[in-house]
Amino acid sequence: MKRMTLAAIGGLFALVTLCRGSALAAVKTQEIEYKQGDTTMVGFLAYDDAVKGKRPGVIVVHEWWGHNQHARNQALRLAKAGYVAFSLDMYGKGKVTTHPADAKKFTEEATKDPKVVAARFNAAIDKLKAQPQVDSTKIAAIGYCFGGAIVLGMARSGADLDAVASFHGDLTPHSGKAAKGKVKARILVQTGGADPFIPKAQVDAFKEEMKAAGAKAEVITYPTAKHSFTNPDASKAGMKELAYDAAVDKKSWDQLMTFFKSVFGA
Repeated sequence: MKRMTLAAIGGLFALVTLCRGSALAAVKTQEIEYKQGDTTMVGFLAYDDAVKGKRPGVIVVHEWWGHNQHARNQALRLAKAGYVAFSLDMYGKGKVTTHPADAKKFTEEATKDPKVVAARFNAAIDKLKAQPQVDSTKIAAIGYCFGGAIVLGMARSGADLDAVASFHGDLTPHSGKAAKGKVKARILVQTGGADPFIPKAQVDAFKEEMKAAGAKAEVITYPTAKHSFTNPDASKAGMKELAYDAAVDKKSWDQLMTFFKSVFGA
């Protein structure tokens, strides 16, 4: 009986320890207001407080809908994977929509001046680097749809980033092609073979551009995937070009994790 009691106590202790460990491992989140010029932005920070020491930081740039839950979900996934993630705001506080016409308007307004694009991106970078959990010498950026174009544009401009990843993002060099030797970041592009917004000709042109620039870029095409394949709410927009693909979402995320490990280490 005494031995059984000790075993029971030991099991109870182990259970309590496990529960405490789970509580301590919770992902912490925080909304952070910041400014670019006179525009107030609202970002979303996520990290696992059980991870010890400083770790790489990752910027997340939203789709053309704005800084919505999809963007925040990606920050949470990154936090669970051991990174500090900051989902930025490219449009300004409260500018989120589910209507394509509004999204197009927001996108055009936010990108009409390349200097503003860079300023808003860099304002978010500064916030991310200022977090005590972040190793400011190890910074990456990922983007979705509109956000993919933003992070690739920053890479083309020679931004001081270790890694850049685009998911179903526009690959067109809107502010000019990358100059030879200009791109510092390693690049991962993941796109859908059935995405009418990103046709094969655009993908091929991007590959040639990166080759000419001497950039380290990898492109993965998922043959049956449409645009916005990572967003579970893609079909709600009522656009036939958009569709969520759970299998491709998982595959592309796994590829991102492998990519980051190759850049930052385990």
